[in-house]
This record gives sequence, C-alpha cells and structure tokens, in this order.
Amino acid sequence: MSKPNSLQQPLLKIDKLSKHFRLKRGKFLHAVNQVDLEIYPGEILGLVGESGCGKSTLGKSIVKIHSETSGKIYFKGEEITGKLDSSRRSNLCRQVQMIFQDPYMSLNPRMTVESIISEGPDAFGLWSDSERKNKVCEWLERVGLDSSHINRYPHEFSGGQRQRLGIARALALGPELIVCDEPISALDVSVQAQVINLLKDLQQEHNLTYLFIAHDLSMVRMICDRMAVMYLGNIVEVGPSDQVYDHPQHPYTQALVGANPIPDPAKERARERKLIEGEINSPVNPKPSCLFAPRCPKSIDVCGSKRPELKEVRSGVQAACHLL
Repeated sequence: MSKPNSLQQPLLKIDKLSKHFRLKRGKFLHAVNQVDLEIYPGEILGLVGESGCGKSTLGKSIVKIHSETSGKIYFKGEEITGKLDSSRRSNLCRQVQMIFQDPYMSLNPRMTVESIISEGPDAFGLWSDSERKNKVCEWLERVGLDSSHINRYPHEFSGGQRQRLGIARALALGPELIVCDEPISALDVSVQAQVINLLKDLQQEHNLTYLFIAHDLSMVRMICDRMAVMYLGNIVEVGPSDQVYDHPQHPYTQALVGANPIPDPAKERARERKLIEGEINSPVNPKPSCLFAPRCPKSIDVCGSKRPELKEVRSGVQAACHLL
C-alpha cells in the first residue's frame, strides 16, 4: 500500500466541500459540511463513521451523482466542480468510477453480464466488436467468475457474485480512482473477506487509488493506508490508519474505537464500556458549534459556540477539537 509524502501531489483534493439538501419551510439538511480531504495516488483512504453521517453523499459528490452546494473538488489538479461540459464529464467518468453498496440494486436486471461489463467501454469506443466478448471473459476471470456465465442475468448470481460483477464493470474502463461505497456491508460475512482480498489484489495489479467508505474501523485499519473519521457531515480526524486506531485524538474517534469489539472473548467481557450519552445534534440548519459537543464528556464552553477547525495535532494526524 502507498504512503503519501510531502512532495506528492494529491490525485483528488476536496476543498471546503458542502452538500445541503433542501427540506420544507426553508430548512436545509447539511449532509456534508465544509469538508477538506486529500487522496494520494496509489493509496487506500478509508472514510468511516456512523450511518447517516454523510459518507456516501461525499462519495457520490466526487463522482458527480450529487452536485455540490459549495466548495471545490480537484482531480489531478483540475477543478471538477460545477456543471461540466460533455467532454470533461465523459473524461471524468472514465477516470473515476464507483462500486455501489447494494449489489442487488446497482445492476440492470434486464441486461446480460456481457452488456453490463461492456457498456462503459462501448460508450468510449475502447473495445471493437470482435474483441468485446474476449475482453468481458477476461474481466470475469479476473474477478473470480466463470467466463461461461457471460450470457446470464444478474438474478442468476448470489450477492457476492453480483458485487464482483460491479467491480468488473467499474474497472473495465481503466479508471485511476475508485470510490468504494461500503462494498461489503450487504454481503454475507463468509464472502466479505473474499471481496476485500479481490479489491486489494486489483488495486496492486492496476495501481488503483481507492476511497473506501465503511463503518467497520477494524476492517479499515487492516486494508487502508489512512483513515478519515466523519461525524454529521464533518471530518473530525484524519491520519495513518494505525495511528488513528491505536491513538485516537478526537473524543468521537475515541468513542468509536472503544465501541469496536475485541476479538478475545475474555478481554471483551472484562473491559469497561464507555457509552456515548446525550442527544445527537441535528444536521438540519446546525448551529456554528462543535456538533459532537452535546455528547462529548470533555466539552467546554467554547465547544457550544464555535466550530473547531481541522488542524495537525501530532505528526501526520489532524483533528478538529478545541481541546487539542
């Protein structure tokens, strides 16, 4: 796995990105709020947090499924925010792909495997008619599926097999960045490790860069170079995965790590659990304060009146907390 250094230029840079959804009566849901994030070539960056914290919205904003409310996104140094012309959008689509969470909903049930995998390359003229079938068979074999299944439909496959089809579809275009939106959360535990190992093998084979969205900190620690922790649309901590997991700085990260089960049953039973108490701050028209303050055991007066900025708190680790 790649380790970014100070001389490397980010493949993707997110600058003060916000995505707000309009509700009734002039209210807005702040799904993503003033996010700063960088992803470097060849690395796997894990994005973790509770369900509903804005992880998937951020990922979909990167691939232009959602249009941003404010802020900027740069890919290979070029700004990709706002409405892109057809040429730039097509170029971005080819270079940045997404693997979706639900393998049952992300594949067209009326299309055969051959049509699903070749749709992107056909749109860009990457494969000729004579080589299409062989290319599809090659990708099926690369993701661990039988090439003889080329004429089957999605309903004839299991969840794990469908996710492998989704991976093949994404990689067939030869992208540089893959946004993995919780790609294993809908799968049986028995096949999750297989899909993770496949993603890691493909990343190394094709020198890919991943934004890996998940809620399992131990999984992210195992496969990701760096980890970014998200809470109610805000990045509260980011740094090397081992450092963030072993020495969490932000109180929310500490709570997440503390809630992660220990593999040793005896240690798990013996340890003291620290539950997060207090009401969750509303992401609807939030106040300019630390959103974790109502639940934070270390909260002080300034936490309720001023939002902390992400800053370096130790070598390579940034956190957004007034106490650091």
